[in-house]
Amino acid sequence: MTLTTKPAHALAQAMAQLPLIAILRGLTPAEAPIIGEALVSSGFAIIEVPLNSPEPLQSIAALTQQFPQTLIGAGTVLNAQQVKDVHAAGGRLVVAPNFNTAVVAQALALNMVVLPGVATPTEAFAALDAGANGLKLFPAEMISPATVKALRAVLPKDAALMPVGGITPHNMAAYLAAGASGFGLGSALFAPGRSAHEVRVQAEAFVRAFKHRGASLDPTR
Repeated sequence: MTLTTKPAHALAQAMAQLPLIAILRGLTPAEAPIIGEALVSSGFAIIEVPLNSPEPLQSIAALTQQFPQTLIGAGTVLNAQQVKDVHAAGGRLVVAPNFNTAVVAQALALNMVVLPGVATPTEAFAALDAGANGLKLFPAEMISPATVKALRAVLPKDAALMPVGGITPHNMAAYLAAGASGFGLGSALFAPGRSAHEVRVQAEAFVRAFKHRGASLDPTR
């Protein structure tokens, strides 16, 4: 996959490969290469390192150098300066838990993909009007598949809707049936102290579940 310079195209290409975002909260720079390899070799095309991880910019720099064709960036981005810092580290992706117009504007100015967090139709439309490339539906524990279906009925058909929070291989099917475009995957995929092998097993389970539209699968098989 070759990512284009336009954020919308970069996101579309990555989503076409696999619309699952690996959220590596707690990742350290030392383990970034081997965890990244476990994910990329399993088919992942989008990786975020939350900024409340240990030395996140170093991890982002290491990942972008090793996997230049993967869409890599930061999560928990809360202000415009952090957007600049992520860009300087080589990141091309900005994910936030909330919708902040300054964060979206700065990301777009730097030609970065930006996925703000929203939980209501008002936030969703405002974020899209501001230029967001897609929407992080967060926290998904509060956003049921029925809510996703209702949002999908009124939002632009091409708007990427990505539930994040509590997503496992076993609860994806209902969200996908309701119109979710993909998912952000947190502690069910990666947690501090989890080995690269364990991450690979979980990554492959998520990929299989997505391809089977969330079918309940044993991750050890």
